[in-house]
Parts: sequence; structure tokens; C-alpha cells
Amino acid sequence: MADRHDAGLMAIFKNPFFIIPCIVFWINQYLEKKQNLFIPYVHAYLDDLMAMPVVLGITLQVFRWIHPMKQSFVFTKFQVFIGWAYFSLLFEFVLPICSDIYKADIFDVVFYGIGAVVFFNFINVSKEKI
Repeated sequence: MADRHDAGLMAIFKNPFFIIPCIVFWINQYLEKKQNLFIPYVHAYLDDLMAMPVVLGITLQVFRWIHPMKQSFVFTKFQVFIGWAYFSLLFEFVLPICSDIYKADIFDVVFYGIGAVVFFNFINVSKEKI
């Protein structure tokens, strides 16, 4: 019984809509940081597209470990919106004002949004919907 329960707690880490963005993000970082390979549009937008599924997926898993609802716990549309807004404001408004190494780009906001929609529809599902 415990094994089945423990496996359920890790459902997000087994979800291909979480795993694939994690792997793609890691490969992209490896290519950029270790191989110095920068593909123009991939370099500019891929990490932004992967950010919401990865960050919100990890956050949801942590909530499921500690929340009484466990696998039934999901984020509301408003909570996912707040995550998207937070990333958008921080990385596209605040950091570009505070540092010259960050540049604001409206397309980053769009890709955060697409990632948030993917997260909401394919990762943020309760055990009842699976």
C-alpha cells in the first residue's frame, strides 16, 4: 500500500509534460553553457517556454507532499496566472531596470504564457482526472 501511495505522490515527476520540458531545458543549457552553441530563436525563447511547466510543476509537487489533499490538490487558474505574472514582471520589468544584463522582451511574456497554459492543462491535474 505504501509503495502505491508513494508512487502517486511522484506523479508529476512521471508526467511527460513535465519530464520533457525538464530534459529540453537541461539539454539547451548544456549546449549553451558547455558547448557554446547558441541557436538564435532557441536561445532567446526556449527556456521561457519551458519555465512555467518546470517551475510550477516542481511547486505543485511540493504542495502535494505537504497539503492534506495530496494528489487531489491543483492550482486554480488564478494561481497559475499569478505565477505567470510574477515571472513576467520579475524577468521582463524589474530585472531589466535593475541590471544591464537583462533585456525586456514581450515575446518572453508570451512564451511564459504558453508554458503556463501547458502546465494548467496537462500537469495541473488531480488524480481524479487521470
